[in-house]
Amino acid sequence: MKVTPFKVSIAQEKLDDLAARLRNTRWAPEFAVPEWSRGVSGRYLRELTDYWLNGYDWRAQEARINALPQFIAEVDGIPIHYVHVKGKGPFPAPLVLNHGWPWTFMDFAKVVGPLSDPAAFGGDPADAFDVIVPSLPGFIFSGQSPQGDIGYTETARLWTKLMHGLGYERFGAHGGDAGAFVTARLGHAHAETMIGVHLALPVLPGWDRGPIAVEAFSPEERAMYEAQDFSGGLTTHLWVHTLEPQTLAWAMHDSPVGQAAWMLHRRRAWSDCGGDVERRFSKDELITSFALYWLSESFVTAIAAYGASRYIDPMKLAHERKPEIEAPTGFAVSPRELAHVPRSLAARHSNLRSWTIMPRGGHFAAAEEPELLVADLRQFFRPLRG
Repeated sequence: MKVTPFKVSIAQEKLDDLAARLRNTRWAPEFAVPEWSRGVSGRYLRELTDYWLNGYDWRAQEARINALPQFIAEVDGIPIHYVHVKGKGPFPAPLVLNHGWPWTFMDFAKVVGPLSDPAAFGGDPADAFDVIVPSLPGFIFSGQSPQGDIGYTETARLWTKLMHGLGYERFGAHGGDAGAFVTARLGHAHAETMIGVHLALPVLPGWDRGPIAVEAFSPEERAMYEAQDFSGGLTTHLWVHTLEPQTLAWAMHDSPVGQAAWMLHRRRAWSDCGGDVERRFSKDELITSFALYWLSESFVTAIAAYGASRYIDPMKLAHERKPEIEAPTGFAVSPRELAHVPRSLAARHSNLRSWTIMPRGGHFAAAEEPELLVADLRQFFRPLRG
């Protein structure tokens, strides 16, 4: 497997073009309705755009990104971008961290240090991991197939080849959002290569996703159930990403403000922010996420994974293993996660070893509550290290 060191280095011409597009934004009219009631607030979007133009420093963020050791590996002809930080401890365990959309690999930036060098953060060196954070195929600096047909099933297969190419016969994995589907697939189809799988989003292969009666949830779980949004308003992106990705892409690849608004809505609606997105993400963090998609021109190649993964259909893949997630499985579900299942259902469809209901946090657990996630990952993998 060919591996090449990688540094982010965006040409100044691209940054100049971005600034010109931000300055020349043609702002849409707004109706006299409460802010955020029909989507992103124009007031806040203008405020964020002004900061992007006059306060945000891409080069400083680029240097922050490049402080992480990054590489490009050719896996089955697909260039895969990844962060790889070797652990500092007696026997670091290899751990893959899988992001989703509109995440980037930088959503794991706050957990890489504590996971790889626990002693530097007051932890036990015996809990050290070799941390690998790949960009999903089509996302940011990773390639997608010419047909855009790499979904979570194909990604799990690519990850086993990537990790074996890096010298790891067995490894652990964690994932949120689309990365949870990749992680669950690793625990199902590639169980023999997995030390264990840890999920922030409760993905369960084999479950038909039918309605769950509230009575199935324990009293401890009931608040999570009641916090869910059953209106479908949090999944509007799912249909257009799956059915009309190219139509959407013409607008998103032409307007950085439009692309930012599409992602900003999800950052606010899916996080445990109480309506104030900056309680969870600073302006710099938000804009760096938007800029990574814009500057890498990867919006449409990233959302191609939705159609390839068939997210809007029940999981119709063959599930010959029982339980479906055969590898040791842990769940750490935040109270403001997008979907919840009862522990009893998770136990039916996985080799359940750990079940944690986080005291706070939303859909972006690694970025929102890094300390809580690190603690749960350490606890889950500790008895699985061999």
